[in-house]
Amino acid sequence: MWRGIAILALSMAGCAQLPPTARDVQSKKFESVADKVVIYIARPRVDSPTDGPIAIGNDAVITTYQGTYYRWEAAPGTHRIQGYGPFSASLTLQTEAGKIYYVQHSVVGSTREGTKSMHLQQVDELRGRKLVSDAQSL
Repeated sequence: MWRGIAILALSMAGCAQLPPTARDVQSKKFESVADKVVIYIARPRVDSPTDGPIAIGNDAVITTYQGTYYRWEAAPGTHRIQGYGPFSASLTLQTEAGKIYYVQHSVVGSTREGTKSMHLQQVDELRGRKLVSDAQSL
C-alpha cells in the first residue's frame, strides 16, 4: 500500500508546473506598444500533444506546443501566419498600431502518427486572454 502511495506522489510531483518566468509575467500584462502591433499566438491546453511549426511573417518559424503561447511584436500592416511544411493552415491579419490581436493555433495529431493538420483562427479579446493566461510562454 505504501509503495502505491509513494509511486502516486512521485508521479504527481512530475506534473508540477514551473513558476512563470519574468518574460511570461510581463507578457501576461497584455500591454500594447504604441507604434507596433502585438499578436499573441496560443495553443489550448486541451490540444494535440504534437508540435505545430508555423511561419510568422517573412522572418521566423516558431514551433508551438500544447498549452503554450508566443507574443509577437511587429510593425503595423498585413501579417500572414501559416503552417510550416506540408500544412496548409493560414491566416492573414490586417493590423493597426497600438492594438493587440489573438490567434488560436490548434493541431490535430498524435504522438504515434505525428501532426496531421492544423488550424489558425483569430479570436476575440476575451477568448484570447483566456488562452494566453492558461498557457506558458515559448
